[in-house]
Order: sequence, then structure tokens, then C-alpha cells
Amino acid sequence: MKYISTRGQDGPLSFEEALLNGLARDGGLYLPVEWPAFSKAEISAMRGKSYIEIAGLIMSRFTEGELSQEQITQMAGSAYRGFTHPDIAPLKAMQEDIHLLELFYGPTIAFKDYAMQFLSRAFDSALGRQNRHAVILGATSGDTGSAALEAFRGRQALDVFILFPKGRVSPVQQKQMTSVRDAGVHAIAVEGDFDDCQALVKACFNDGPFRDKVGLSAVNSINWARLMPQIVYYFTSALALGAPDKPVAFCVPTGNFGNVFAGWVAMQMGLPVQRFIVSSNRNDILTRFFMDGKMQRRDVHPSLSPSMDIQVSSNFERLLFELLERDGQKTASYMQEFARTGQFTVAENVLQTALQDFSGFCLDDEGTSEEIKRCYRDEGYLIDPHSAVGLAAARHARSTQLIETDTPIISLACAHPAKFPDAVYHASGQHPALPEALSDLMEREEQMLTAKNDMAAIQQLLLERQRG
Repeated sequence: MKYISTRGQDGPLSFEEALLNGLARDGGLYLPVEWPAFSKAEISAMRGKSYIEIAGLIMSRFTEGELSQEQITQMAGSAYRGFTHPDIAPLKAMQEDIHLLELFYGPTIAFKDYAMQFLSRAFDSALGRQNRHAVILGATSGDTGSAALEAFRGRQALDVFILFPKGRVSPVQQKQMTSVRDAGVHAIAVEGDFDDCQALVKACFNDGPFRDKVGLSAVNSINWARLMPQIVYYFTSALALGAPDKPVAFCVPTGNFGNVFAGWVAMQMGLPVQRFIVSSNRNDILTRFFMDGKMQRRDVHPSLSPSMDIQVSSNFERLLFELLERDGQKTASYMQEFARTGQFTVAENVLQTALQDFSGFCLDDEGTSEEIKRCYRDEGYLIDPHSAVGLAAARHARSTQLIETDTPIISLACAHPAKFPDAVYHASGQHPALPEALSDLMEREEQMLTAKNDMAAIQQLLLERQRG
């Protein structure tokens, strides 16, 4: 399997090269040259297999010629061994044939663990074969950072630097990042919002001499290998509800578009999906795009669901590339216009193509609190604010018949409610308890760096602190 850039000027590369590069040299994002596909019979044959076995089947299609199915299965087994539910990504049935996909059984109790735990094994394998050191630079709106620092802690072949917006993550999210004290892992509070942090990461990657000097790589979802493990739980959840004989629909709370794009890839691989509902909070750039075809950046507003406080959805570039029939030059033109003006508008036929698979939905803080309250009152189940946005979208889709009554809806529960205890308590009156392994989290000693919203300052910090 070979990889190319969405902007047409980088590749084809091997999986390992795409993994270690992270961001393409032309500023684009890597994708496979073609989507591998399973037949209906092959998907049916996945029934009865374990999550780890299915992970090996699916992900090895993207590493063909480099890493075998057996090797990928072994990596997945190592990655998910410590997850606290035997099904790894179980479903919980709710009212109206809506099902919550619980993605919070990893070490940092958020869905990013599913990708990060696998990614750390993939990096170990690649760096070991090349006998080299890497510096990982990433940005987080909350959950990516803690998952990355936890997954990559204690590894000698790389250093990890995670930028997060100062004062704009929950106290639990911050403590999960800053209490990791292993050598080579660094949580850095930056003055600004998540989009500022992401822009700093991309600027460092686009500085070729600096990138090569420190051996820069990425674990944000700009790295294709970050999305690859997320495809797996779309398959396993749909299989549990009757796929491939019966289609399903997915509601995905998202800001950066990576999680829902992984679902779209599952559909390209043969999974029968009726529709994806892209669920946003008050920072509704994605919802607005699916209304009028205009991608327009506005100010980022803090919300009860901070991991979605984003106005630059980096992974949308991958879908744009597909909507533009894989025209790298056109994709680059749109993205350059967005960087220059903060907006672009696609042609009507392009929007209509997107609307065949996607719908948008947004929910403000008041609606989010109401959904947390309703879910506990009516279902006896506590959800975090991000999961509330997704669940509200699922119920809206059902009530408006956007999704027919005979199609199961899977709504992604992306984080444990204890990651956002204040929001959950104020909405429901209940204090969500942290899992036992994290029960002492808020008493742990912190280790945190701070930096200005300035590329030179970030680069200097990396040069001073990296061990390679």
C-alpha cells in the first residue's frame, strides 16, 4: 500500500514513511492511493471474531507489503491489553434503537486511547527498524494530549511535546497531561486556543530545515496512522447490530473531523452506513458547511465540551480531496484560500455529493446540559458533554425521521463523564467518579511548561529539551 498527499506534491510513499512523516511535505495530509475493500462475505466472516482479531484484519490492509496481518494483530493485542472492558469498545442500548458506543475504557478514559495505544507500538516498530530517534509534536483540545503522553511515556526512541490551550481544557484533562512525569514527555500550555496550537504544529512541520534537524513527527490526526485504528470500532459496532445485512447510521461528536472521517473510510471499505451525523457544539463550522457549502472560520468560544472547541477542522481536508475527485491541485487551492481569508465555498454539486453521506447538527451549552440531565433522568445513565452532543443529534435524527425507525443509530460516547465532573454535576446533580486507576489523579504532582503563541518560542523549547 502506498500513500499520497491531499495536495498532490508528495508521494507515493510507504506506510512507514507516511507514519514517521506525519504531515506531508507539501502541507497536505496523507491518504492511501486507493481504499481497500471487503466483500459482504468477508465482513460477515468477521462476526464472532474478537476486537483484536478484527483490528488485525482491517488495519493490515493499510500496511500491505510492510507489516503482516499477524504483526498488526500482535500490536493491537499489546495496545488493548490494559483496557478495562472485555469487549474493548462495547455498545449500550438506549431508547429508540439508539446505541451508545462506549469509547472510554482505555487508560485516559477517552476515545483517543484506541488510536494512541496502537500508534505508540507502530512508532516503536518503525523507529527500531531504522535505528533512529524522533520528536513528536502535537496539539490537543484536551483528550489527544493525555492519550499521547500516556501511550508514549517511557520510550527512549522519541520525545513527545504536546501543546494545549492554557485555561481551555478541563481540570481533569490538564491533570492527566501534567501528571505524566517520565523523561522525554512534555505538556506545554500555550496562550491562545486549540486552533492556535494546531497552527503552531503545522508551522513547525512546514519549516523543512527545522523538521529535519529534530526528526519531527506527528501523533495528531493529521497523521494517517492515527485514524487507522479508529476505523475498527465502526466495524465492530455495526457488526454487533446486524451488519453487513443491515445498515446502520452513526452520530459522531467532532471538532477536527478525524473521528467521523474514519467512519467514512469504513464505509468505503464496504461497511453499509446509511448516514453520518456530524455533531458540533457552539463552535459549529462543520454544521454550517453542511448547510451551505461554505467553510468559514469564526472565533473559538469556550464551551462545556472543550475538546470540540475548534474552528479549523484539519481532517476535513481529506474529505475535501475526495469530494474534489482526488484533485490535489484544487485541494491545495481551497486550503490556501482558507489560510489566507479564513473561508472557502465549494460548488453546489460538491456540496450535494457530501450531503449524500453527511448531515450536520449543533447543540449549545444549554442544550448540552439538558441532554445530560435528560439521559440521567430517563435512562439512569451519566454521559459527558461531548457524548451528550452526539446523543442529542441521534434523538433529533430519529424524531425528524432523518434516520428511519428500522435503522439502528450508533452514537459515539467519546469520553467518560468523570473527565468533565463539573459540567456533569451541574446538569445532573450527580458526581461522576473517576475509575479506580485514576482515583488519586487530582492529588498527583504536576509538571507543566508554558510558551507564547509563537513558532520561534516553540522551536527553541524543542531544541533545548529534546534528547535525540
